[in-house]
Amino acid sequence: MMPQTTIGKTDVRTSKLGMGTNKVGSQNFDPQLKDADGLAAVQAAIDHGVTMLDTAYMYGLGHSEEVIAQAIRPYDRQTLTLATKAAHVPGNPTTYDNAPAFLRQAVDDALMRLGTDYLDVFYIHFPDDHTDKAEAVNALADMRRAGKLRAIGVSNFSLAQLQEANQDGQVDIVEDHYSLVHREAERELFPYLRANQISFVPYFPLAAGLLTGKYTVDPGGRFARFGDFGHIQSGLATVRQIATTHAATIAQVLLAWYMANPDITVVIPGARNAAQAIQNAAAQDVVLSQAEYRVIDQAF
Repeated sequence: MMPQTTIGKTDVRTSKLGMGTNKVGSQNFDPQLKDADGLAAVQAAIDHGVTMLDTAYMYGLGHSEEVIAQAIRPYDRQTLTLATKAAHVPGNPTTYDNAPAFLRQAVDDALMRLGTDYLDVFYIHFPDDHTDKAEAVNALADMRRAGKLRAIGVSNFSLAQLQEANQDGQVDIVEDHYSLVHREAERELFPYLRANQISFVPYFPLAAGLLTGKYTVDPGGRFARFGDFGHIQSGLATVRQIATTHAATIAQVLLAWYMANPDITVVIPGARNAAQAIQNAAAQDVVLSQAEYRVIDQAF
């Protein structure tokens, strides 16, 4: 049975295991991606208990949202949690905008592409360098009162920017980089989120594939940013032993660890096809003991 959770101080309920959709309709990232595979991945995830779908304008410059709209058409919209993000200026994707007028248009555009009349979560995807963050969030709060969105999020904000955004207590959820090999958020961000009842969603939970256990060498130093490769391999060996006892994969065990982590509200692994989505969803069946949780926590 898929564990459920609540986002921040809102009444938005969702699955603790979601799906990140940066491999769905995101041909700007990977020209080899096929819409049919992405659509099948989303539907497979839903069929296996996933209700949180996390997307963004930047995923395919809106096309990911369009593929998701097709994928969810056969399902009851009220059973799904649609989260999207925006900040990139169309036609100038290296520039961010958090101005109220931009955000209002971004929400309306996302609603149209997703084929829905409300978003469960809308994130400011990246901070710009000129908009007052509280003003930006107040614009989203206006749209929440208008029924266009249910929860307000920010992503890639520094702690100071988050504090500015949340000065009126209106931020419900934060999405940021976190994994067992990238744990900076534990020092200052997590304590602030706990104190303010703000939910957290990590991106790159499997460290760009490093934590799946499939890499025994570091191709071209690709994973150097995550620390000592040998030490990480040692940690993965420990996780592999736990995975064997659960008849699960390393990735499934680590996803179970994130779901059990009290500082993490939803974990959103990506999938490029139905098989990967089903593999990810099987993490809901892995229940770690407290001892196993601690071993994994200390392994990296």
